[in-house]
Amino acid sequence: MFSRCRVVGCSKHARAGTEDGLDTRFCRPHADHYSRHGSPYRPSYGAREIAPYRDAAMAWLEAQEDDTYVRNAVDRVATLLRTSGQFKEAFRLRGLSPQDRAKAAWARLRRAAVDPRRVVAAWLAIEMIIRDDPQADLKAEFKRVQAAKLVHRMASGTHKRWGEGASATELHVYPRSRGRVLRHMGEALETACELLVQHRGRSVVRTR
Repeated sequence: MFSRCRVVGCSKHARAGTEDGLDTRFCRPHADHYSRHGSPYRPSYGAREIAPYRDAAMAWLEAQEDDTYVRNAVDRVATLLRTSGQFKEAFRLRGLSPQDRAKAAWARLRRAAVDPRRVVAAWLAIEMIIRDDPQADLKAEFKRVQAAKLVHRMASGTHKRWGEGASATELHVYPRSRGRVLRHMGEALETACELLVQHRGRSVVRTR
């Protein structure tokens, strides 16, 4: 018989102990939470919560634009965007593997001309907020997913409009921000920023 959900305080059985899946670690609600947020118990940081950290990170990057490690991280992200493959509309992702969906997300960022510094700033912002959060989930996966969610939102959807006026038809499609796609994006972003964080990470602080 499978044990109960591993989240402290949860009395439900892990999904493998029911007829709801093969997960031996978490119940359905906590498994879904883990997929979306990178932690089975810690929610994602809200936009208002993370905004000051993103602003501080971007200001620091602009002030340090000639730094070797800043240039390295920005160049690595630019390479991610440049080598992400052909642009795909958000409604054409069905059937793609999580890794290919992650590449498609990078391609959407390239198509939207997102500044690579904004992507680096997203990673630095997550580094800072986790450092300041006494209740943070300190596992690497949580950090990767949180950063990937920020980046994914920078150019997440496809928007089309046909016709004019009241008879116009609109299409708005947003890829789901969850699962292995976020893990692939987060791992790529972590690799791009690893030298910057290693050598300059403690220099980036939020201005209170």
